[in-house]
Amino acid sequence: MTSQGRREYLGKIYDRYHKVARPAKHKILDEFCEVTGYNRKYAVRLLNGPYPRSVRRRSGRRTSYGQDVIDVLVAVWKAAGYPCSIRLKALLPGWLPWARKRLKFTAETERQVLTISPRQIDRRLQRHKRDAKRRLYGRTKPGTLLKHHIPLRVERWNTTEPGFTEVDLVSHSGECAEGDFIHSFNLTDIHTTWVETRAVLGKAQVRVSQALEEMRQALPFRLRGIDSDNGSEFINAHLVKYCGKHDIYFTRGRPYKKDDNAHIEQKNWTHVRKLMGYVRYDTLQAFEAINDLYRHELRLLQNLFLPSVKLIRKERIGSRTRRVYDAPQTPLERLLACEHSNSKQIAELRTLRDRLDPFTLSATVDAKLARIHALATNRRAAASTNSAPKANHPWRQGFKRARI
Repeated sequence: MTSQGRREYLGKIYDRYHKVARPAKHKILDEFCEVTGYNRKYAVRLLNGPYPRSVRRRSGRRTSYGQDVIDVLVAVWKAAGYPCSIRLKALLPGWLPWARKRLKFTAETERQVLTISPRQIDRRLQRHKRDAKRRLYGRTKPGTLLKHHIPLRVERWNTTEPGFTEVDLVSHSGECAEGDFIHSFNLTDIHTTWVETRAVLGKAQVRVSQALEEMRQALPFRLRGIDSDNGSEFINAHLVKYCGKHDIYFTRGRPYKKDDNAHIEQKNWTHVRKLMGYVRYDTLQAFEAINDLYRHELRLLQNLFLPSVKLIRKERIGSRTRRVYDAPQTPLERLLACEHSNSKQIAELRTLRDRLDPFTLSATVDAKLARIHALATNRRAAASTNSAPKANHPWRQGFKRARI
């Protein structure tokens, strides 16, 4: 008999055992031990103990959301890049009109999807969540040239207009940092959370400045300031001269203090690592494919359709810190509320958002990512001994995009 069967059998005879006289209890106890195989003393302890919880009828309301609601949530959640429940709740109104054409659900299902709470979304999607832990490979070295001429910024960002940004490079070297390989140059606006990303082959100072110029032209607002770490790709005369020419305020964080660049460090994970993984890209084909993704579909999907939350303040309550966040909004929605932006570009982006299907964008991003993953280079650093090459990096096995 299985353990579940024993518990059910105990629940059946429990009331009967307590209602009969002592001689009859001996017969019930003998029967219970024979059927379950329990030791007699253990059986007496079970029958004389509290009513078994596992067989007690549970009270509470019935399940309100059926499988059709869960199917819609899972479809939107996967297409949006696995956002958290609060952000998923915020993006549902904009995505459901397009989801209705694909999934063919009823009006009642749509009503339930729009009324479900973030906490309930977490419960319903719990079995669908498969998070993989990754390791970061840092490949940047501190720069010394002009380091003391670039001011430090250690205070918390308190800007109310777009244009003040944090920048960083994310290396795609895999397990071998030899030679030139591709980096993702990430730029995040503090006020609107607008993100621009470009691929850079190598870390040449001139190429970094060229990529920054391309992103500056693509921004729907004026680039007013950049804040970087102390890597030599940023702390150099080329970038200082470029910022002076375009009236861009240039600051840097403290060495070995990643919290000084917390905004861009978080975007490095959600907007780069979760998509590109930890393998090596070092070919011209991969460089062009990654840039094609960054300049088009991925940029539109992340800035027009995927909401994010911003930290408003921290409150100290005893020994704990309580963080208060604003309502989830897309970067475009935050930009619409700003006065310091390019009105013509904003109008074009709004029209583009109303015309584009986010599910089609997500499918195109997945297809391009599959092609990019196929262009990864399986290259490892030379070992101290002439040993045989090891197997592929475990990330290559069934890698999928995870939550933003």
